[in-house]
Formats: sequence, C-alpha cells, structure tokens
Amino acid sequence: MKHPIVPSKIIIIALFLSTLNAQLSTINATPMADANAEYAAANYAEAAAIYRQIIEERPCAIAYYNLGNAYFKMGELSQAILAYERCLRLEPSNRDAKYNLQFAQSRITDNISDNQAFFLSTFLTNVRNLMRQNTWTWISLISFALCMAGLLIFLLSNATSLRKTGFSIAIIMFIVALFSFFAARSLHNRDTLREEAIITQGIVNAKASPDQSGTELFTLHEGTKVRISETLGDWCNISVGNYQGWIRLQTLERI
Repeated sequence: MKHPIVPSKIIIIALFLSTLNAQLSTINATPMADANAEYAAANYAEAAAIYRQIIEERPCAIAYYNLGNAYFKMGELSQAILAYERCLRLEPSNRDAKYNLQFAQSRITDNISDNQAFFLSTFLTNVRNLMRQNTWTWISLISFALCMAGLLIFLLSNATSLRKTGFSIAIIMFIVALFSFFAARSLHNRDTLREEAIITQGIVNAKASPDQSGTELFTLHEGTKVRISETLGDWCNISVGNYQGWIRLQTLERI
C-alpha cells in the first residue's frame, strides 16, 4: 500500500525548491549579466561602467573584451584598442579580440609601420605573444627536464640507435627550453615595465625635447600604439615605427 506524503515532507521540499530558486536567481543576477543586458539594450555607457567595476575587482579577459566592444560602439577607438590589448595580455589565444583589435586599428588615423623591423624579430615576437608568461615557464621547465632525460639516455645507453635518439631529444628540448625561457622573461619584462601604451588624446604633437617649446617632429592621433623608452617628469620619450620624440604622459595610457 502506498503511503501519502506527510505535510512535513511537503514543507521541506518546498523550502528546498525555494532556496534553490533563490540561489539560481543570485547566480543569474551577476554584474557581468547586468552589463551584458545593458549592452544588449544598446546602453553602452552603462555597460562599460559595469565592466570597469568588474575589472577593478578582478581583471579578466572577457570583461576587457566586452569593455572594448562597448567602447567601440560608443566610437571611443583608443579606449577600445586599449581594452582589446589588455584582453590579449590575459588571453593571447582570444581570436575574437585579435580580430576586433585589428578592425579597430584599421579605423584610426595613423598607420605607422616599422620599416626597419627584421622579419625574424617580428615572427618571434608573434610566437611569444601566443601564450602567457606562466605557460612559457612551464614549457621551459618541462622541456629542460626532457632535455636532461635525453642526455641521460645518450650517456647511459649502449645501443647506438638509443644514443642518437637521446642526443636528438636533448638538443631539440634544449632549444625549446631556451626559447621558452626567454619568451617568459620577455613577457615578464613587458608586463612589469609596461613600456607599450596607447595614445588616448585626439591629436598629439611629438617634440624634439621634453618641453612645450620644443620643435615639433611629428603628429600622432588617438589609438596609435607607441613604446615608452624613458620618462622625465610629466614627459616621456616614445617611439613608433621609425619615429621618436617626447610627448606628455597624460596623452597616453599604458597597456
């Protein structure tokens, strides 16, 4: 014979379902969901404000990516480019961010290229940027361990074929470990020194000296990516392509 459910069990189940529903509602009502809702409603300024709050609490790639999209919709190209660049610092493999960054860069006034850049140097930099510093560090450690293993096989094995295999593994893994080490070190220096920056003002005149009365050398526009080599007071010496000059720190923002 089936026994009817007693009222106490009904109350317990009802309380459980009520608590579960409250938890799900809390999960859905996250700042990211609120920002995405504002973005979907074309309230881009409100969405950008929430994305910035999220980043202040805990920087993450998706927040920077969405922030870049909101800025782009508002026509603020320099801030959009800056957000996409920061997104790629945290998630180098983000294809959407790479595409949007290239598209935003195609809309800026300046299109300065470095004619003196060596092809191999550019290629190695692009390879370095494929992964984060921690990833390159782990690859370096693992490759070094495999290099040592290959070296042991070469030294301890009596078979010629194994000795050749061990030697080949040792050489290849040593090269990989060396490149990974320098890639990790380069990324560490890049993120620590923060030498790369984006021009955030509409028009910036680069000077021959860190002085307002200095000779004007060239003009930059918002969204242009530059490299800072030196700072002096509220001035900084920047380079972009084959050009170099002094501009005020307030005219740019470090990535």
